[in-house]
Amino acid sequence: METDLQLAQRAALTGAAVALPHFAALAELPRELKADGSVVTAADRAVEAAIREVLGAARPGDAILGEEEGQTGDTGGRRWIIDPIDGTALFVAGDTRWLILIALEEAGAITAAVAAHPAQGSLWWAARGEGAFEGRIVGGRVVAETRVHVTPDGADSLTGSRFAVVPEDWAKELVAPIKALTPAIPWPIHPALMIARGDLDVAVQTGGQIWDFAATSLIVQEAGGVYSGIDGRPTPGPGASVYARGEALRQAVVDLVNTPATA
Repeated sequence: METDLQLAQRAALTGAAVALPHFAALAELPRELKADGSVVTAADRAVEAAIREVLGAARPGDAILGEEEGQTGDTGGRRWIIDPIDGTALFVAGDTRWLILIALEEAGAITAAVAAHPAQGSLWWAARGEGAFEGRIVGGRVVAETRVHVTPDGADSLTGSRFAVVPEDWAKELVAPIKALTPAIPWPIHPALMIARGDLDVAVQTGGQIWDFAATSLIVQEAGGVYSGIDGRPTPGPGASVYARGEALRQAVVDLVNTPATA
């Protein structure tokens, strides 16, 4: 029987196959605005519909929460969480750093996660207690599976740490205190995945909803890192979040951004 993680991978690959033709035809892609002002496209809806079809057929008793269509089904303790195109603004700009994110939540805990960079041909995944992995997408299949792990040693203070922020143009005041200690560096893939692979020490995602964090939080944790909301909340949810290779760095970010500035 197909495991939940294998199902999530298959759903992500199906979504990627739907998204990539849209990405290749950006000039013809209809665009509109969501109620919150962010860009949404026909691609977002098509990708979510394709992923929902795969998940629903394989696990008809599970609930599904997606960014575009909301929640369907009764959780019953199990809920799939989908961000069909994370980084739609990147997508419509022709930037390859957009993602497809899929996670499974069971009894309030994320237990399986997949993050795909379809335009870059990479897939990342994790299952609770089983580690985190990176692979390449070739011909609709995942090959070259490699286990990933955070950097085992390095700076335990923000000064001198390798830091990134995503989205780069949101809540600049939130990350200003961190940038005063260490500069933000460019990120060719999502910063959380760079932490999981050992390419970064700490990252802040300045805003989002549960579907923005569910998959990446587990991948980082299974790679040996840590995750929380910027307010210290341990589980994915609305607002800003912090990923780090170790607890000292995560706590340093939480303490710094939540300490009132003095005159």
